[in-house]
Amino acid sequence: MRRAMIEVDGKVLEATVDDKGQALVNGQAVKPDAWKAPFSGTVFGIALNYQGLLDSKIAEFNQDPYKTPPKTPVLYIKTPNTVVGHEGNIVFPAGVDAIQAGPALGVVIGKRASRVSEAEAMEYVGGYTAVNEVTLPEVSFYRPAVKAKCRDTFCPVGPVVVDAADIADPHALEIKLLVNGEVRQQNSTANFVRSIPELISFLSQFMTFEPGDLIITGVPEGRVDIAVGDKVEVEIAGVGRLSNTVVAE
Repeated sequence: MRRAMIEVDGKVLEATVDDKGQALVNGQAVKPDAWKAPFSGTVFGIALNYQGLLDSKIAEFNQDPYKTPPKTPVLYIKTPNTVVGHEGNIVFPAGVDAIQAGPALGVVIGKRASRVSEAEAMEYVGGYTAVNEVTLPEVSFYRPAVKAKCRDTFCPVGPVVVDAADIADPHALEIKLLVNGEVRQQNSTANFVRSIPELISFLSQFMTFEPGDLIITGVPEGRVDIAVGDKVEVEIAGVGRLSNTVVAE
């Protein structure tokens, strides 16, 4: 099932979405005034989780001050002000030179999870969604900067959450970034450095996930600059297409 949150006449409603993209509330077709982000919790991001991106940084990581690649997942957060739904605007902040889009698979937690093993981790996945992990250009992958990651509207999510049972293998999904209809990035979740069970198990050893929390599983190599007026889309096979437009602050 494909689940969404929509706004109609000032009210936020739970909806399902059919194969044609039509929103349904209690089985009746409705036209949303706006698509809201289809999750309710905290957003946790994972950097350097595509093998191609990690490989491209090895020489840099072997230099001072680190002298070695990261040995555990590199984490960051997306604060509530960053979240925007399908067809919402991405705001290009005043006073910055560049912003970049980043296609990512989002994992939505389905039930409370604390200190879970890798073997049982997938039991805690409620579903999957598309995420555009917008950021200022990366300066440090060891310590992703809040100032770069947490600007207003820098985390579009949606339009739907697809139930976990409906995705046969989340580690074999084609993922694309399109700008003004042109494919600018293309990869596969088969190229994760760490699998979804590894990420859930690792994180749950020191913090408790609540239903509705979201894990951004990583952005592939080849970040793309986006500009005011661009239509930016993240497309994930079996999950859906998230579309947003860049506007000036």
